[in-house]
Amino acid sequence: MGAPDFWDHQDRAQKHIAKANLLKKAVLPVVDFRKKLEDVDVMIELIESGSADEAAEYEAELTTTVNDLSDVIDEIEIAAFLTERFDANNAIFSIQAGAGGTESNDWADMLFRMYSRWAERRGFKLEVQDVQSGDQAGISKATILIKGENAYGYAKAERGVHRLVRISPFDSNQRRHTSFCAVDVIAEIDDEVKIDIPEDEIRTDVYRSSGKGGQGVNTTDSAVRLTHLPTGLVVTCQNERSQIKNKASALSVLKARLYERRVDEQRSEMEKFYGEKGEIGWGAQIRSYVLQPYQMVKDLRTGVSTTDTQGVLDGDLDPFVNGWLRAGCPRHRNKDIQVDDD
Repeated sequence: MGAPDFWDHQDRAQKHIAKANLLKKAVLPVVDFRKKLEDVDVMIELIESGSADEAAEYEAELTTTVNDLSDVIDEIEIAAFLTERFDANNAIFSIQAGAGGTESNDWADMLFRMYSRWAERRGFKLEVQDVQSGDQAGISKATILIKGENAYGYAKAERGVHRLVRISPFDSNQRRHTSFCAVDVIAEIDDEVKIDIPEDEIRTDVYRSSGKGGQGVNTTDSAVRLTHLPTGLVVTCQNERSQIKNKASALSVLKARLYERRVDEQRSEMEKFYGEKGEIGWGAQIRSYVLQPYQMVKDLRTGVSTTDTQGVLDGDLDPFVNGWLRAGCPRHRNKDIQVDDD
């Protein structure tokens, strides 16, 4: 960065700066942690050599410092798991209602709200690319772009089928219903990944946007649907006023999906990205949200559970995300984690 010709190529310079910032964010927390550990050593020496009154004062400070360091080491540990190629990228997040009709549409709307709250908690930015309303309530499908550092690394933990059990607000007899929704997450790929799609392999349909938007969105054919003919992949985007911008966003998502498909085929491990999701119904869920007859959310892959169902639905998903990331570490594997316990 100190070279005289560093700024001669703006795009290349920005990429170097972004990479340097990413490395600093990985290294500096560890350096700071080590400095705080040295402070702990000093406190221990003062406790051992000081008077009883001084020792009591330093012990209280030591307890506070160690508790803070426990939280810091957790964050460093989780960040260390995000080492795959696209973990640092933005995430393209899709929610699809499954078995259950109106119930599942309402559940999809609840998930949309939950993930929006989770993204806000983590400081991510959210861009809604497409939302399709349900026939009577909720939504049938939604696609959102989550922007932020390691957005995909964290969000990929949510890929799979999510099951809800509750007393239905749409049932006059107040019976218990089970609903399912599928969540799919792919990484937004950058320009370094070359995906060429011939024009004759794409069918472009334009139509009038639905839902909120007001004049200029709902009164023009600005929404775009792209269909990749060889694979049958369909991508829609209707959040922008401009048809050109919607097409560009949809094309970006399509390229990301094609790249993900290519990786799956090369590795011959379709279950890595899609096997966990499978059929949107019984026996395929990765997590259960039970609101009746008891309160519990449990991840069936890791055993992480909590009785604070309202907190989870308000976006408190980090225990489940972190639990899934830790599941790849041998010393954490096959251990049930009770979130409510100290």
